[in-house]
Order: sequence, then structure tokens, then C-alpha cells
Amino acid sequence: MEQYKQEFIDFMLESKVLKFGDFTLKSGRKSPFFMNAGGYVTGNQLKRLGEYYAKAIVDNYGLDFDVLFGPAYKGIPLAVATTIALDNLYGKEVRYCSDRKEVKDHGADMGGLLGTKLQDGDRVIMIEDVTTSGKSMEETVPKVRNAANVEIKGLIVSLNRNEKGKGNKTALKEIAELYGFPTAAIVSMPEVVEYLESKDALDAELKARIDAYYAEYGATE
Repeated sequence: MEQYKQEFIDFMLESKVLKFGDFTLKSGRKSPFFMNAGGYVTGNQLKRLGEYYAKAIVDNYGLDFDVLFGPAYKGIPLAVATTIALDNLYGKEVRYCSDRKEVKDHGADMGGLLGTKLQDGDRVIMIEDVTTSGKSMEETVPKVRNAANVEIKGLIVSLNRNEKGKGNKTALKEIAELYGFPTAAIVSMPEVVEYLESKDALDAELKARIDAYYAEYGATE
């Protein structure tokens, strides 16, 4: 496993963004783990988070793109932090963009987008925290593609839960097949489990609960 992935797992736990316990997801599933990117609240946390996203983007997609698009609301700070990190780490200047939940009908920046204006020919990478059902992409991808003649190069999330979406595939796999662009994550939950086991940081009872969860909800591909 790449070093930045190991560091990111430690970072999620230190920041109390990845938690283990008993959680009920929006889907109604009872999960032994939960990830909430809203837990990154300090300047240092956002700086580090942007750096991990930047490294994963370069690892999966390279630097051949123009815009980072973060769906409102959580995607906005992710896009901003990562554009800064791309400039600091790689000298790559990209623009950020987000959608508005409510269209602005006055001022110089009227419309449904925040940040840069999308232009014909822009190459866009979508950035999110975690995707379980793909619901946000249903709302966001049409907005991006209707704004200009752009190419969506891919989607990056922080954690791939590796569980079933609407069918038997992961939500990320379903998004890739539905919209025709690749998807990736900084880390997957199986990588988290593997790393914690290697450090003897996962007790047997919790491991058994995670295994049982994936026996029921784990994706086949």
C-alpha cells in the first residue's frame, strides 16, 4: 500500500472522521463504521486533507485537467483545499467550481454555479467525500455537462466503502458505468482493515462485525 494511503488512514482516525461503533446510514443499513468528512474543521486538517486528495488525484488521473468540481456543500471546501494543494505540491494551477443549492438571481455571479465559470473544452475532475448511493452524482453530473461542453475526467472520493450501491456493484463502479468516466478513492475500506490488522489495531470482535457487514452488503465488483 502506498505511503500516503497509510498516512491518510491514520489521519482519518486522528481527526475522528472515521469511527467504529453502531451507525445507521441514510440507506437504513446498520454499519459498524462511519466516515464523516464534516469532521475536518481546522486549517491544518484541511491543508493535510487537500494534500492527500492531490496525491490521489495525481496517482489516478495525473495533472492533465483544468477544473476541480466539488458538489455543495461538503465538496466546496474539498475542492478549495485540493486546488491549493495541487499548486503547492505540484505547481499545477487549476480552477475550482461548485454548484449552488439555490440559483443566485442577482449580482455579477448569477446562476447555479459558484467559483469559476465552466468553459467549453474544460477537463473536469469531480471531488467528493464518500459515495454510498451515487445520489449526489445524479444531481451534479447533469449540471456540469449542461453548463458547458466539458470532459469529466473522473471522480475522486476519500473513502470507497466497497459496498453494494443500487445493485451488486459498488456505488463508484455504478457511477463509472452510468456516466462514462472513471472513479477512484484515496483509500478503500478493505485497505483500511488490512492496514489496521497489520498494526494489530483491530480487535477480533470489531473485525467479526465488519466481516458480517460485508457478507451482507459487500459488493461483488
